Amino acid sequence: MLAEERRQLTGQCLCGAVRYAVLDAFLYSANCHCSQCRRTTGSAFKPFAGIERNRLSLVHGEDDVMRYGDEQAHDVHCRQCGSLLYSVVRGGQYVHVAMGTLVDEPSIRPDKHIFVGSKASWFTIADGLPQFQEHAS
Repeated sequence: MLAEERRQLTGQCLCGAVRYAVLDAFLYSANCHCSQCRRTTGSAFKPFAGIERNRLSLVHGEDDVMRYGDEQAHDVHCRQCGSLLYSVVRGGQYVHVAMGTLVDEPSIRPDKHIFVGSKASWFTIADGLPQFQEHAS
């Protein structure tokens, strides 16, 4: 299927104040166990899917967006409910969509665990996906 034929997915924060659209053409996906992802989500890890930044657009609630970081690397949260929607990464060229904020089901699934060297000690990874101490090689 060509990228142009891929369907648009919708996503939103908990309260619905911020909504986005993203093409179902993700390039990679992982479960990140780094301390920053754990803190920003309040969970053991952040399942995310990566895509070029220009393939995601805000469709509602621009005034309710809170950015944490600079133009080249920041997290996008809802100012009202605090939900982490996505992170701008890799010099501002890509976004890591927090998969839990997707309303529609993406075709991609996380295929690895990254930064398990700093994972929460109270969490046990119980699936058979490959594990990397830091970034995947």
